[in-house]
This record gives sequence, structure tokens and C-alpha cells, in this order.
Amino acid sequence: MEQKLLLAYDIKPNREAEYYRYVLGEFLPTLQGIGLMMIEGWHTAYGDYPMRLLVFRSDGDNDIRDIMQNQQWQEAKDKLLKLIRDYEERIVPARNTFQFFMPNKNTSKE
Repeated sequence: MEQKLLLAYDIKPNREAEYYRYVLGEFLPTLQGIGLMMIEGWHTAYGDYPMRLLVFRSDGDNDIRDIMQNQQWQEAKDKLLKLIRDYEERIVPARNTFQFFMPNKNTSKE
């Protein structure tokens, strides 16, 4: 069964420029190199949902759970976590529609 990886989070205040440089220049190219292709990126302009929702699929040859065990994934995620807060990830069965999840409301704000 095909799967999607959903990442939801907020960008830390005053870290927006650094965040964009990292995500566009390093994070997304690294993930693409290890087999995760970003297929959607969403910004929440209004409402009680994380600011960002990024959606990935594997390149077809790799299982998402296996990719997430990769050292490059761990390093890329660790760098991202320094720029964001309230991070949550979910692996869900892939559908050809918009997919999201309800974040855990028990996460603490920095």
C-alpha cells in the first residue's frame, strides 16, 4: 500500500529567513536524494492548525519507514527542528485527495 508522510509544524518566530534558506537549499534536496519527494506544501493563513503542512511520497523504490531510519533523514530533521516548533509527523495510507491530521493539542509552545 502506498503511503504519504505528513509533517506539520510552526516556524519559530524570527527564524523565517533561516528556515526558508534551509528548507529550500538543504532539507528538500536531501530528502529527494534519499527517496522522499515533496508532493504538497500548505500554509495555514487562518485557524487553529500548524502553520506548515508538508506532504511527501517515497520515490516508489523505498518504504517511507525505512527512509526515516536513514542517517541523512535524522540529520536533516534535527536541523529542521532547530528552526520550528510543535512538530508532528504521520505516515498515512496515500489517497489522491488532500490529507491532513489533527495535531496533538498537548504539545507545549516555546
